[in-house]
This record gives sequence, C-alpha cells and structure tokens, in this order.
Amino acid sequence: MKLKKYCLLIAVMLMLLYTSSHAQTTKKKYVIVGYVGVKGWTGKDIKAGQMTHVIYAFAHLIETGILAPASVKDSTNLITLDSVRTANPGMKVLISVGGWGGCRFFSDASLTDSSRARFINSALAFITKFKLDGIDIDWEYPGQIGANNIFRPVDKENFTLLMRDFRAALNKQAATDHHDKYLLTAATGVDTAYMSHTDVAGMQQYVDFINLMTYDIYNGNDHVTGHQSPLYQSSVGKQERVSTAEAIENYIAQGVPADKIVMGLPFYCRGWTEVNDVDKGLYQPSAGHHISFSYDSLANGYINKNGYKYYWDKNAKVPYLWNPELHTFITYNDERAFKYKVQFMKKHQLGGVMFWEYSLDIKNQVLLNKVDELVGN
Repeated sequence: MKLKKYCLLIAVMLMLLYTSSHAQTTKKKYVIVGYVGVKGWTGKDIKAGQMTHVIYAFAHLIETGILAPASVKDSTNLITLDSVRTANPGMKVLISVGGWGGCRFFSDASLTDSSRARFINSALAFITKFKLDGIDIDWEYPGQIGANNIFRPVDKENFTLLMRDFRAALNKQAATDHHDKYLLTAATGVDTAYMSHTDVAGMQQYVDFINLMTYDIYNGNDHVTGHQSPLYQSSVGKQERVSTAEAIENYIAQGVPADKIVMGLPFYCRGWTEVNDVDKGLYQPSAGHHISFSYDSLANGYINKNGYKYYWDKNAKVPYLWNPELHTFITYNDERAFKYKVQFMKKHQLGGVMFWEYSLDIKNQVLLNKVDELVGN
C-alpha cells in the first residue's frame, strides 16, 4: 500500500513538473500582418519570415458588384507573393478589397441577398485563381460618404450581413478545396463616427481578426496638427480624438474579444506647414498644406536633419518633429514608439500587430525588423 502511494506521489510530481516546464517553453504566437501595396517592391524585398500574414492592397469592387484587380500589375504581384510564400509556408496571403477611394460600390453590393452573393462569388473565384488564403474587407466607411461613396443608413446592418455571408461561403469553399480554412478579416476605423455606423459586436463574430486602423487619427483632412497614432493621450492641447489605447478599449467594451484585435502601426508620417509656433507645433492650427511620406524618406532627410528637431511626447509615447524656421510639424511612429505599443499589445493579450504599408520602410526595413524583434514569435 505504501509503495502504491509512493508511486502515485511520484507520478503527480512528474506531471506537475511537465506542466510547469511546458508552460514556460510554450508562448502565445501573435500575428504580424503586413499590408503590401501595388508599387515599390519586388519578390526579393519581401521578408516572408518576419510576417505571419501578408495582405495585398487592393482589389476593387466595381459597379457591377464584381471583384476585380485594381491594375494590370496586380496579377503579377499576386503570383509573386505566392512564390515568396515558399520561404515561409506558414505565412498566409490575403487580398484586401476597398481602401480609401475604393469603396464607392460597397453599399450597393451589400444591399440584398443577391447582391451580396454576386460579390462573394466573384471574391471566391479571385481567391482560388490566385491561390490566396482569404480576404480582408476594408470598407471606408459603412454609412459614411468617405471618398465620394454611395452610402445608406442600412449599411450598418448590411455590413454585418455581408460578413456573415462571407463566412458561410468561405467555409463551404474550404471544404470543397480541402483547404485548412479561408480567412476573413476586416480593416476598421476607430473614431466615434465609425463606431456609431458599424455593429462591431455583430460583425466580429464572423471574422478571424480585426485590423484596427489605429493611425490617421489626425490626418490630411485636419487643419489642426496632432499625433496621427498616439498610444495614449498627450498632456498638450485639447484632446478631441481617441488614442490607440482608448480605441482598443472601446472595441473590447463593445464585445470584441481582445485576441481578435490587431493593433495598427504606421510606416509613414503626416505633417502640416504654416503651423503656429506654440508648443513646438503640437495641436496647433495650420494655415498651410498637408504633407505625407514614407518612413524611408523621413529617416533620410528629416529626423534631426535640415532644421527638423526630434521631440518625444512622454505621455502619448510617440515622437514628433518641429522645424521652427519652416513652421512645419511632422507626426510619426518610430522604434521607440513601437516598443511601448507592443508592450501594450502583449499586456492586453491582443491578437498582434499590423502595419501600413510594406514599401514605406523598404530601404533598410528598420521598423519591420524592430516589430519582428519586439513581438518575438
């Protein structure tokens, strides 16, 4: 009897030891999603091993409600991405539909059962033709005019119905093709207008994850400067927009599981000229014009160069540049900002990070290298 008890004790201890050891060596794998545009790269530029998902932007929804390549080069690029995937067989390649300027007919395509079916069937044909792993819906924005879009009040519920029908069709297609699973993702906004015009709680149940566009919080439509992608609110100025942290908290409060939320990171800057020389241009009116360019250009000619001085907002956890001679303010994210954002992502057990856009940091790939290091997959 004593021997049996002793053996049982040893067995329990070994099981606990294994469980503890397994927990220490197994860690969560976060997604690193890279949007890749039509221009500015070749197959050799794509570091497949540093991303879990590549989303090609964009295919367009045309007036007939059919999905079509946005340019002649798209077919070549999609074939290239398929070949790049051989270096990382686990990497998924998706097509994104829409984007700013590409959503004019989303409201029409989502309006009825038959219009949704027409859109979805064309998307399935597109996915299978180019051997893709899924589709990303970037409707900018349901119920709003966006870039001269057709829009209706019923867009809010129809967007959810579109995602429901997409999920069912993708599941059926996966079974037919003997594919593991076709992915469905959505790129979504963060401001109050987006939240009021979209049923994020209803929509999220059909997607694998949500690419939260936590950038362009201040953008080219503004005549006042501001951080385009702050992690937290600044102590400077009047805060009228959400921060990245607040946007994520709002989604979670609406019922979106944290592990379905993918935090967006910008690989580009935004700036304003003719800015008031107060608080180094931060949250100041601009009488000039808006500028925007890649992180490559920013690093090459602006950061502590040509009269542009680097500053760090310790509350917002992001940098900015101010040129007092030119009265020009520039907002962006860098490696330091990404460190705080990835820490936040891990602390709150989000799904991972995504970035816009690959070609904007292609020269030295400083930002992508840092993201890969910080996420630590």
